[in-house]
Amino acid sequence: MDLFRLDGRRALVTGASSGLGERFARVLHGAGAEVVVAARRLDRLEVLAAELGGAEAIACDVADDAQVEELVERVGAVDVLVNNAGIGTPMPAEEEPLDHFRRVVEVNLTGLFHVSQRCGREMLAAGRGGVVVNVASILGLVASAPVRQASYAATKGAVVNLTRELAVQWARKGIRVNAIAPGWFHSEMTAEMFDSDEGMAFIRRDAPMARPGESHELDGALLFLASDASSYVTGHTLVVDGGWTAR
Repeated sequence: MDLFRLDGRRALVTGASSGLGERFARVLHGAGAEVVVAARRLDRLEVLAAELGGAEAIACDVADDAQVEELVERVGAVDVLVNNAGIGTPMPAEEEPLDHFRRVVEVNLTGLFHVSQRCGREMLAAGRGGVVVNVASILGLVASAPVRQASYAATKGAVVNLTRELAVQWARKGIRVNAIAPGWFHSEMTAEMFDSDEGMAFIRRDAPMARPGESHELDGALLFLASDASSYVTGHTLVVDGGWTAR
């Protein structure tokens, strides 16, 4: 079990003010990491930080270049980066405003790259390597229909391939880059579906395991990729979806 411990390591989790990001911060802290949590809603972060016993909370919109620069300047070199910040709103592709599409790209892709780039520089300068875990989605691997999310699916598909590219570029420099592709889990973005009888019927009907995922069912995947348990794994997208993409 020591392979999965993160004692003495410093971790940064973006999008940590709610949902999966909050859970990821708790899991890393529970494995011994010193955790820094970042998101736009500082009030929520401060509550989480207090519950984690003094974790650092920093307000940051990953789509704001200056805020990302300030975040990394304050945090310095980390051993583990979890890129979880993301947005998405279902709507038909023919009706999606270009401004909305661009905003999703800025947060889900450009912001993720910027945080990875800046943290990657710090990791390289520190000379001790590091780990990047990107939060992708099954909608980066398969179409989202009948849930219509062109911008979200496009960005998550890009995250999957960006994960491969960064992994190969940094592999000989001691930085491993992998991704988790969750299936249907409850979060702020999926709340409307989970609160709907029709939405839950859709998941139970089409998921091979006939149910959505429970929050704890991503814990093992995260700890595996963040720790030495996956020391020979890079460029991989670990799918946790109850068999959704195997259909």
